[in-house]
Amino acid sequence: MQLALPEIESLGACVVAVSPQIPEISLATAQHNGVTFDVLCDRGNAISRKFGLVFTVPEDVRRIYKGLGHDLAKAAGDESYELPIPATYVVDRNSVIRMAFVEADHMYRVDPAEVLSVLRELARER
Repeated sequence: MQLALPEIESLGACVVAVSPQIPEISLATAQHNGVTFDVLCDRGNAISRKFGLVFTVPEDVRRIYKGLGHDLAKAAGDESYELPIPATYVVDRNSVIRMAFVEADHMYRVDPAEVLSVLRELARER
């Protein structure tokens, strides 16, 4: 999505990420990855839960994460071991979801071209 950011902005849109991580960790991750858009903190997955995106990480997977140096409890600031399913939404100026991409496998993300196509259509409607 980073490559498409200038075009997204030129179409009058913005990118916002929602993360269950505590603000300090989200900020460090954003800085490490050169993120230039807003990253909002979703403590306790409150927003993700409203979209039906929350799942509990199984115990065996928790151990794998921990072994790789990823302390999910520390990052979230709680012991719930809940994570959101990755999702991308395009929301219009009237708060209507115009595109949704939800994929449980975090290795698959929406193609930025799909997002741009929806944004171009919305720009034509204005």
